[in-house]
Amino acid sequence: MKYEANWQSICSRPTPQWFDDAKFGIFIHWGVYSVPSFSRIDAFSEWYMYQMETDKWPEITDFHRRVYGENVTYRDLAAAWKAELFDPDRWAEIFQRSGAKYINITSKHHDGFCLYPTPYAINWNSVEVGPHRDLLMELKTALDKTDVKFGVYHSIYEWYHPLYLKDPERYALEHLHPMMRDLIERYEPWTLFTDGEWAYPSETWHSTEFLAWLLNESPVRDFIVPNDRWGNETRGTYTCGNYTSEYDSIDGRKKRDFSSPDCFARPFEECRGIGKSFGFNRIEPLSNYMSAEALIKMFVDLVSKGSNFLLDVGPAGDGTIPVIMEERLLQIGEWLEVNGEGIYGTRPYTHSIGGEIKYTQKDGAVYAFLGKYPLGEIVLDEIPYDPAKKAALLGSDAPITVFEKDGKTAVNVPFINPDEMKSKYVYSIKIG
Repeated sequence: MKYEANWQSICSRPTPQWFDDAKFGIFIHWGVYSVPSFSRIDAFSEWYMYQMETDKWPEITDFHRRVYGENVTYRDLAAAWKAELFDPDRWAEIFQRSGAKYINITSKHHDGFCLYPTPYAINWNSVEVGPHRDLLMELKTALDKTDVKFGVYHSIYEWYHPLYLKDPERYALEHLHPMMRDLIERYEPWTLFTDGEWAYPSETWHSTEFLAWLLNESPVRDFIVPNDRWGNETRGTYTCGNYTSEYDSIDGRKKRDFSSPDCFARPFEECRGIGKSFGFNRIEPLSNYMSAEALIKMFVDLVSKGSNFLLDVGPAGDGTIPVIMEERLLQIGEWLEVNGEGIYGTRPYTHSIGGEIKYTQKDGAVYAFLGKYPLGEIVLDEIPYDPAKKAALLGSDAPITVFEKDGKTAVNVPFINPDEMKSKYVYSIKIG
């Protein structure tokens, strides 16, 4: 099918199934801002350049002057970014063990610095300054040895690019579009997470023109998943891939109408950090970081509502993933080893979305997720009783009795020694 450069045509393109099946991805915010790795404890550290150059953020301005000196600019920090401990195979191993099926790494954030060589960021990319390495290609090569798909984040605006400040439309056509085409053609990512779209409408960015090229002519046209961040009117409204939400779940910024038949036409993707920043913020206290239990419960809730979970890590400037972030990823991976069949490839069980028990469905089976340790009688009141159906508790061989209660499915779970239970935090009962 030939897609035209208008939203009606662009939006007619279905989301590739692999994305709707994947459910779990990893966001990576890493760049020059990883050198200071500093902001307020309630703010995004990847905005350090913007924060240090405005009088609205005195804490960041004072920190920069105290640590780096009055005459050191943000651009000067790039030379201090060495990434000397970056081991792409180690990252790939962690991501594989986490159970993630794809990643999005910041190819370029709003500061304009690129993690790969490009003629559109001369002396402002990771090969010409700082690490002197093509960080994108190294990670892509490592991930190609796993089943974790490589994808990119790319900011469509740049705070201080002179052409952007002078003429945003010319910037889009003469800088942004050729830059993104070059990125897509050389790295062939599975996802394209654009951002920074809010400053202008998609018409200014000429977004539908780029998307028409992406879907018709690019080497990734058959499998690429773009998001909905292409203009200040597009988020939650126009996409040929997925809708996005951020730090507020899919019930937040644009309330999703779960009673609408169109509710599940496309997947959402909720993105957030484990703490309150995407980039690593060295002063974030432990209380800012979500526990494994909280993350897994959020994950299950999102999947039950038709959303993917894009969980962010912010590597340190030296290229290591902070231990607390690695631990959370591996804890999620351990949980998925037991419960993944009720997550991957599932769709919402649309009899119910709310309630304490969360549901998914796949291949004629329904999975009921419980946030409390399963014991005794449990009524799965959204599942009509069917005497032909059997029950199993994922992570245990204990016999589960199925019976009818007021026309609904109920189960009885015998006492199981917690030390013998393979699952933690959230428990899944399969009915099928």
